[in-house]
Amino acid sequence: MQSTSDVDQETEKTLSLMDLLLSGGPAGVIIIAILFVLLFVAVYIYFERLFAIKAASKYDVNFMHQIRDNVAGGKLESAKILCAQTDNPVARLTEKGISRIGHPLEDINKAIENAGRLEVYKLEKNVSILATVAGAAPMIGFLGTVIGMILAFHDLSTSEGNADMGSLAEGIYTAMTTTVAGLVVGIVAYIGYNHLVVRTDKVIHTMEANAVDFLDLLNEPA
Repeated sequence: MQSTSDVDQETEKTLSLMDLLLSGGPAGVIIIAILFVLLFVAVYIYFERLFAIKAASKYDVNFMHQIRDNVAGGKLESAKILCAQTDNPVARLTEKGISRIGHPLEDINKAIENAGRLEVYKLEKNVSILATVAGAAPMIGFLGTVIGMILAFHDLSTSEGNADMGSLAEGIYTAMTTTVAGLVVGIVAYIGYNHLVVRTDKVIHTMEANAVDFLDLLNEPA
């Protein structure tokens, strides 16, 4: 059976995450709160963009075959209807190209390129915020480190050799917890940003490949 002293020792050794985050005093709490907001923003943007990119990446391999058959058969309205019923960037680019059939090929290509820029902008919307959070969060954490060390050394300088260990610990906790929190938020945002960039690049590649196929279709001899 454990004695009361053993239970007290175990209680002293146990430090919850919340206690750790709040142990850095007012300065540390403010820095942690800012980093928590940045983490929430990063996670929200990541999942919002992930679902949007996932929806944009849905592509039926038979789509261009159906477009080819309709265009070759002169059924442009049927091709437009097919594009309108298919909700993805490839279909919207193809519809833009079909609507320009009869114009010079250079004009069609230009119209597809302009539509492609708009689609890329939609895919990359707010993703740059993740990159900003990835760079800013560690710097905010290091700011907390500097503030914590300043507080600790200030207590040392004003204590005339009789520094209160509690005040020193508070400053050091501010320095350490904000550094860790800033790095964690930065790493999460950085990984999320790069994952979204990779997923976006795949969608853009699909858009470009199908745009080339569509222009090749228009170049085929009648």
